[in-house]
Amino acid sequence: MTDYAARRTTMVDTQIRPSDVTKFPIIDAMLSVRREAFVPADKREAAYVGDNLDLGGGRVMLDPRTLAKMLDALDVQSDELVMDLGAAQGYSAAVIARMAEAVVAVEEVAEWAAEAQDILMREGADNVIVQEATLSDGAPQHGPYDVIVIEGAVEHLPEALTDQLKEGGRMAVLLVEGGLGAVRIGYKIDGRMNWRFAFNAGATVLPGFERHQAFQL
Repeated sequence: MTDYAARRTTMVDTQIRPSDVTKFPIIDAMLSVRREAFVPADKREAAYVGDNLDLGGGRVMLDPRTLAKMLDALDVQSDELVMDLGAAQGYSAAVIARMAEAVVAVEEVAEWAAEAQDILMREGADNVIVQEATLSDGAPQHGPYDVIVIEGAVEHLPEALTDQLKEGGRMAVLLVEGGLGAVRIGYKIDGRMNWRFAFNAGATVLPGFERHQAFQL
């Protein structure tokens, strides 16, 4: 029988801590949330590998390092509302839920959204709402948000999403340009987004976030 608890500890010790992620809430969440519960049954043996996990349909679950470093840079607080875009079966939302006051997990694949709601309830993440919606539209009815996390790469960032961010809020975006990916953290100041480089990473581009015109952060 697979010892997933041991694999979680190994994941944190070999992928998270060596990436300079030291904030206790992130370490605690990644040690506590059962990643294997949020992936398809035939993918569970690969749940703790240090690479993006292929979910099919051009979608991936971000590798643990990338998610942890995003959350480290965003510094999510216990009184904040977070929108988790591209939540798939809900793992990232479950992790964030242990740091934030509440999470709105947005997923456009109906089957995944339904699965996410069931798994999150079963795993005790009762401060997460799963919204089935087009990813590029977000979930404005539940906002505005203190933090927005996008669980995949983007070439084009819809203005509709930055409009859902509170003044002073933060957003993590994995921008892909010329085949190279970089996570940038955006801060909304005086109604405008100000971006800074955080670290390099890679992922597939989410549907609705493909480049339609020149876009730079």
